[in-house]
Amino acid sequence: MNLSKMRNLLFLTFIYFLFVPNLFARSAPDSFADLVEELIPSVVSIASKTIIKEQNQQQPIPRFPEGSPFDEFFKDFFDNQQRQSPSQRPMYGLGSGFIIDSSGIVVTNNHVIEGADEITIIMSDQEEYKAELLGRDPKADLAVLKFDPGEKKLNSVNWGNSDEVRVGDWNIAIGNPLGLGGTVTAGIVSAISRDIGNGPYVKFIQTDASINRGNSGGPLFNIDGEVIGINTAIISQTGGSIGLGFAIPANSAKKIIQQLKDFGRTKRGWLGVQITPVSREIAESLGLLNEKGAFISNLNPEGPSKEAGLQEGDVILKFNNIEINKMTDLPRVVAESD
Repeated sequence: MNLSKMRNLLFLTFIYFLFVPNLFARSAPDSFADLVEELIPSVVSIASKTIIKEQNQQQPIPRFPEGSPFDEFFKDFFDNQQRQSPSQRPMYGLGSGFIIDSSGIVVTNNHVIEGADEITIIMSDQEEYKAELLGRDPKADLAVLKFDPGEKKLNSVNWGNSDEVRVGDWNIAIGNPLGLGGTVTAGIVSAISRDIGNGPYVKFIQTDASINRGNSGGPLFNIDGEVIGINTAIISQTGGSIGLGFAIPANSAKKIIQQLKDFGRTKRGWLGVQITPVSREIAESLGLLNEKGAFISNLNPEGPSKEAGLQEGDVILKFNNIEINKMTDLPRVVAESD
């Protein structure tokens, strides 16, 4: 090969390595507008109405001369009124949700509709529909609603794979914060598998997209327009967004949602053990290399763990071939098992 051809080959190789990596890199678009335009019709606002019953405040009884026939009459009348006429007042709540089926199936948080006597779905075009509750799971803070869209054609979401979410990925939240339906915010995934003390069954996706009151139950999308999480909670000293929002991962939610649709409740796996963290002392006494796993401190004699041969003092390191790195991993993994 002559010198001229070698120079040309080296130049082409340089150009290849300069530009090819950029062809495969994922970058944020110049605007999310086209994507958001497609997604907004699948996101709904949810208004809940709860009737609160309160006893009437004690009203003063007119005073009459002692022994007057009116004295006994009014006393009996007012006592009867206090017992039989409690006052009622409506309490309203606002939240978000999203359509997962064109027949009118909506997903939201349990705390958005908990205790509601009346639930209204408000579409992005402001059309309203009465909804019924198909099922709810307070422990995972999920609920499934159903409404009849009539002749209206509905847009439903596509689920994404939340196990593929990486810290630093772009995401988009759409919801109804403070009653401002159709609000769009964007950010990045700040962390994954967050434990924020909201129960043992969910490890949250953390995002810095603005999440405020009313965003609860709304979807967290990736930039492919797929739902990767359900916005559920924020950490804030003021009640407003400070960039600490948390979403239930889609993969954790999908199985629960399907069960709520089918059975109206959630069926969870059960092991029948009481567990504690593996301390350094426990790890050393058992000859373990680290403090991973869940230490069995007590066993239910009628539970499946007893039948399987587990004993108090055992350490569970894997369940269904899933590693148990921390004690808190075990309840979630067991609950998700068939």
